[in-house]
This record gives sequence, C-alpha cells and structure tokens, in this order.
Amino acid sequence: MRPARATDGKAVLRFSGGLEIRVGNLLSAAALLVTAVLLATVSLGSGATDAGLLQLLQSIAGEPASADQAYALWTVRLPRIVMGFMAGWAVALAGAMLQSITRNPLADPGLLGLSQGSMTTIMLLLVLAPAAPKLAIAVAAFAGGLGVALALLWLVGGERASGLAILLMGIAVETVLSSVGSLLLLYTPPETSLALADWMAGSLFQANWSAIGTFAPLFFASLLGLFLLGRATSAHDLGAELAMSLGEPVRRSRPLLLIFAVLLSSSAVTAVGPLTFLGVLAPRLAGFLSPASGRARLFLSALTGGILVVAADTLARSMIGDLPLPIGLGLTLIGVSLFILALRLQALRRLQLH
Repeated sequence: MRPARATDGKAVLRFSGGLEIRVGNLLSAAALLVTAVLLATVSLGSGATDAGLLQLLQSIAGEPASADQAYALWTVRLPRIVMGFMAGWAVALAGAMLQSITRNPLADPGLLGLSQGSMTTIMLLLVLAPAAPKLAIAVAAFAGGLGVALALLWLVGGERASGLAILLMGIAVETVLSSVGSLLLLYTPPETSLALADWMAGSLFQANWSAIGTFAPLFFASLLGLFLLGRATSAHDLGAELAMSLGEPVRRSRPLLLIFAVLLSSSAVTAVGPLTFLGVLAPRLAGFLSPASGRARLFLSALTGGILVVAADTLARSMIGDLPLPIGLGLTLIGVSLFILALRLQALRRLQLH
C-alpha cells in the first residue's frame, strides 16, 4: 500500500493488486461509522424507561438491572437498533445497485416494483393463510420480488435494454401491483385490512433476536457481495454498451445485480415492511458527503441507509416512547429533510462555481 494521486488529483491509497481507495472515501466511511456508534448510544437511552449504555454495560458485567430496564434494553431497544441498521443497510445497498443498472439516481426497489412485488405476494399469503410461518412469508417475498425482476428483464429485452427502459417498465409494473394491493386492502375483512395497512407502513416494533438471527447471514453475505459486485457497478455506471466494450459481461452481471438487489429488498420488506424512498435517499446523501464509485459508493450508501433508519426509529421513540409509530414517518422527517438540504447546498455550490 502506498499513497498516490488519482487522475483528477485526489489523494488515494494504491495496493499491490491494483486496488485503489480514495482517502476522502475512507475518511467519510470512518465518520459514518463513528456516527452510527454515537447514534446507537443515543438510541439505547431513548424511550420511556430510564436505561441506557451505562445500564447495558453494568448488565454485561454481571450487575443485575431492574426488570423494566432489562426488558427495555435487551427486548426492545437493542433488537430495534440492530434490525433497523441491517434493514436500512440492505435497502440502501439494493438502491445503489439498481441505480447503477438503470443509470438513474431515482431508481430504487420501490420505484422498480421489486418491493411492491414482495409486498403483494406477502399480502396474498396473509389473506389466504393468516397463520403462515415466517419462513413461508420470506419465501413469498423473495418469489414476488424475483418474479418482478425476471418480468422486467423479459419485458425490456434483456441485456440490450437501456436503463431508462428498465426504469419506465418498473414504474408501470409497480403501478399495477399497487392497484392489486389497494384492492386487497379495500375488500378484505376489516381486521385483516388494518393489519395489512399497519405492516405496509413499516415498523420495528416486532424486531427480536430471532428475526435478527435470520437476517444476519444475509447481512454478512451482502458484505461479500458488495466486494465482488462493486467493480461491475462501476462499469454499469458507464452504460451497457461501454461496459461491454470494457470487457464487463453484462449478460451475466446485470441479472446477478438485479437478483441480489431483490434478495436484499425482499428480506428487508419481510423484516420491517417497506422503507419508502430510502433506496434513493441514502445513495444521494452518501454521494453528497463523499463522491465515490464502485465498492466505495455501495459501502457508503449502505452505511448511510442503516444510520437513517436507526435515526428515524430513535426520533419516533423519543417523541412518544415505545409505541409502534411507523418507521416511514421518521424516515420522512429525517431523511427527506436532509435530502432537501443536500440538494440546496449542491445548488448553492454550483452557483458559486459559475
């Protein structure tokens, strides 16, 4: 490893195998990791019960905590922090991958219909079999998202299709599936309809260690996928034709990226419900913090997504305690506000340059 300068003059670290990492991306990743730790500490102490990091450390050291404190820390807050971070990580990573495939910063699992495909199959399963086990729900979510992904590839003509064609077709499919979901909400029994509407709003209220144990292998697999597929996203950012001219096997890598994004988004939908607009918010905010490409862009986007979900849940619990406030509301209050601020600062920066 040795310090060097990239073609644009930015400081980088070059490794013997040819890997190159921008120093600015490393500093941004470190700042985001510190932010995640600090936010988790704040979140641990947020809620109606007076318990936080100190009580957690004392509990780990063997000092007994009160029943209320132990329940708040180990049953409510820690599972919500861990599950929220992993779900946000997954959706943001999926969004960053889809934006590379489509070459459109607005692409995310929701806009392309992948999340809606997962939600529709879950809703159908819950209507037909309300007592379906969690594994069946997860399989249904993946099947629905994968079905939409394969339909998109077929409808737009496979690897020769443009990113715009994929995006437009995804919007059309998402609209149709949203109509199906609306019909289910309207014509199912009231108690089923209310349960479906509550789940569709997104919530970490049911986060528990069993669900975290199920989700954790996918989270760690996403780290491997990020490293292996990061280079392919750099090529797809240039467009399918140029990517093929550079030797990127678009016929294989595009479906692989799409299926991996489906797996991430469907798992998050199963765990916490839909996280609307997060796949757009997180990569955009990460790009504002530190412009990056390839693996660095995926990693920074995923980190930002995890932080946004934990921040949204912390805000919800700070406002009204441990009630099941939809996570989507917190994401709107925090994420969209930061998104607007970032766009405004970018506009001011461009005006100053001109």
